[in-house]
Amino acid sequence: MKKRGNRVKYLLLLLLGIAVGGLVFANIEFSFSGPDTSFRLSSKPNYATAKNNFENSPIETLRDFNEAFVQIAESATPSVVTIFTEKTVNRRVISPFEFFGRDPFFDEFFGSPKDGGRNSRKEVQRGLGSGVIVTSDGYILTNNHVIDKADAIYIRTSDNRKIVAKVIGTDPKTDLAVIKVNERGLKPILIGNSDKLRVGEWVIAIGSPLGESLARTVTQGIVSAIGRSNVGLADYEDFIQTDAAINPGNSGGPLVNINGELVGINTAIASRTGGFEGIGFAVPSNMAQKVLTSLITKGKVTRGYLGISIQDIDENIARGMQLKSSEGVLVGTVVSGSPAAKAGLRTGDVILDFNDRKALSSVELRNAIAGLSPGSMAKIRILRDGEVRVFNVRLEEQPSAAAAPVPAPSQQQPASEAFGIRAAELTPQLAGQFKLQGSTGKVVVTAVDQSSSAFSAGLRAGDVIVSFNKQPVTSYAQYAALLRKVKSGDLVFLLVDRRGSKVYFAFNV
Repeated sequence: MKKRGNRVKYLLLLLLGIAVGGLVFANIEFSFSGPDTSFRLSSKPNYATAKNNFENSPIETLRDFNEAFVQIAESATPSVVTIFTEKTVNRRVISPFEFFGRDPFFDEFFGSPKDGGRNSRKEVQRGLGSGVIVTSDGYILTNNHVIDKADAIYIRTSDNRKIVAKVIGTDPKTDLAVIKVNERGLKPILIGNSDKLRVGEWVIAIGSPLGESLARTVTQGIVSAIGRSNVGLADYEDFIQTDAAINPGNSGGPLVNINGELVGINTAIASRTGGFEGIGFAVPSNMAQKVLTSLITKGKVTRGYLGISIQDIDENIARGMQLKSSEGVLVGTVVSGSPAAKAGLRTGDVILDFNDRKALSSVELRNAIAGLSPGSMAKIRILRDGEVRVFNVRLEEQPSAAAAPVPAPSQQQPASEAFGIRAAELTPQLAGQFKLQGSTGKVVVTAVDQSSSAFSAGLRAGDVIVSFNKQPVTSYAQYAALLRKVKSGDLVFLLVDRRGSKVYFAFNV
């Protein structure tokens, strides 16, 4: 009986030890180091949770209004850091004799341009940006372009400490990066919900514009727009646009709402002069936090993959497909063997809903797909030939390879021309010129008149015509026959293959 009691006591002690160990190691940091890299991954980021209540402060006088902005700035500024980078590059000293032509004799002393020259010298390029502390143990969020290819990274805190930082991970597709310093007791910023932002809300931008002497500059403005895309700054764009003054050096700094919460990472400006013109862009905090958590816990970002190319539906495409409205997103390419192909999606399907949310634009849908983890189930409601269907698809991990843009042709080939479009039979010579994988018997666009409606719709040289007004194009003769039926003012509806991606175009000729 006594032995049994001892066993129970030992079992209880063992369970207590496991429980304590779980609490102790729940937030442990695992270190990985090598000759060239050193980074730490945390199993659970310690984000700030203490919520401010500035937004509920009563405003009765101008002094109250002034004090509100002061409190917001004082709350957020200690979380902002200035980031310094150093990159060593080789600069070749040019021989004065190179102005008189190449000579092997002088190459013997000065070196040739091919080997960089014996008289090359190393130079240190220095950069400056901003960042924001997101955990008390030293994780800092910034832009990828601030720290890209840097050999050394330092930060300066609000209390003037200069600390060496290491890169934890980068995500060029959103232009975000995470760095870390080995410090405790830092003041992290509270991360807000950017989905709740509305156009017209007050926001504050904090950063180090133009130089360290202007560190932690605070500027105020409003949210000018949300959901900005096609800006050309990153692969995944859902930018907040603001008129809060942002200048070079502000990159990576926080955009803060009236409650002192991080709602965006200031990324770029739209400017003809390189200075402030009232148009700045910030990555939304919800997108940034997903990237941040993934980089901290995994060291990389994984995205959901459906395996389709998609595009918006304009009025002409809706007419060409005989749709009642331009709602939804149109499926172009369905990659063979992808989750979409396995589920049964096809080119020409119109996606109406994704996980019970309306598909309002191709950018929004693309971000929604990428925002899900590989292995997640997605419910997709589509319209096909006037019939609504529902597919349940298990997403996979997104491949890293991306299609390259179509190169411009080196010269025009003799071909027929109609309605501003030059097209020809796809011969091996044309396939080589446009770097296409194909055989004869198809039709390739060789040139598009820039003043034509086809060019305005987006048709370009190098596009291979797959179908013409819903008729599959299998030969140049067939294409020519279909073209002869088109009259001025008619709607032309094309499906083209652009370097492996299928894209629809519709325009009046």
